[in-house]
Amino acid sequence: MKTAHLYRFLLPALSLLLVDCSSTEATPTAKPAAKLTASEATDSLDDYAVVEASDPLEGLNRATFKLNDGIYNYLFRPVAKGYELVTPKPMRQGIDNVYENAKFPVRFVNSGLQGKFKRAGQEAQKFGVNTFAGFGGLIKQSDRIPSLAEVPAEDTAQTLAKWRIGKGPYLVLPVLGPSTVRDAVGLAGDYALNPVNWGFALRGDADDFAWIPSTGNTVRQLPTQLSKYDEAKANSVDPYLSVRSTYFQNRKAVEED
Repeated sequence: MKTAHLYRFLLPALSLLLVDCSSTEATPTAKPAAKLTASEATDSLDDYAVVEASDPLEGLNRATFKLNDGIYNYLFRPVAKGYELVTPKPMRQGIDNVYENAKFPVRFVNSGLQGKFKRAGQEAQKFGVNTFAGFGGLIKQSDRIPSLAEVPAEDTAQTLAKWRIGKGPYLVLPVLGPSTVRDAVGLAGDYALNPVNWGFALRGDADDFAWIPSTGNTVRQLPTQLSKYDEAKANSVDPYLSVRSTYFQNRKAVEED
């Protein structure tokens, strides 16, 4: 298969890249290992145990984490830098707004499935305002309306958590990054509900134009997600533990909202 065709098949499948690697204020960081005494290093690693993590596949997960790190650094980082170079920041923001507006079914359906009907109504209002008054979502006009400005987003993994389905063991998915068994199922649900992916999923043909929306969705997320990934492992004794801890903290915060 030609390289161009490989990218057309690969990139649409990566629209959920580096899921929830964003850093939080509670994320523990450590001094560089060279400046730590043995006891300080132990204490620093103990900080990561604050977050409950079932990781019976740690050996495999670490190997996948190392593989992913290489893919992020040598494949996706150049793509992200190129995207930032050729696309002015205001244009990138507008592109982000359009794609996030298109994700309305993910948020609306999962709000309803969780019984959060007021939030589902707010999502419908946001979609209407941003689509019609924001030129198809290019401008996020809903931010000008106080009742719609800070509506927490819902996803399929949150719905499964609401239904008290156990998260299962921690997994590092190839390319996609940190997850759990439950959240991996949630990713599939989010992918199916996102209209951006419907053309490619239904046709699966790299030779037509169906791959463009989902590939664009992946590329536009790369700069932000890679930045979050870097924050999650910055100054840590063990980047694997740091990213794992950050992931669980972020998911816990989202699920408790």
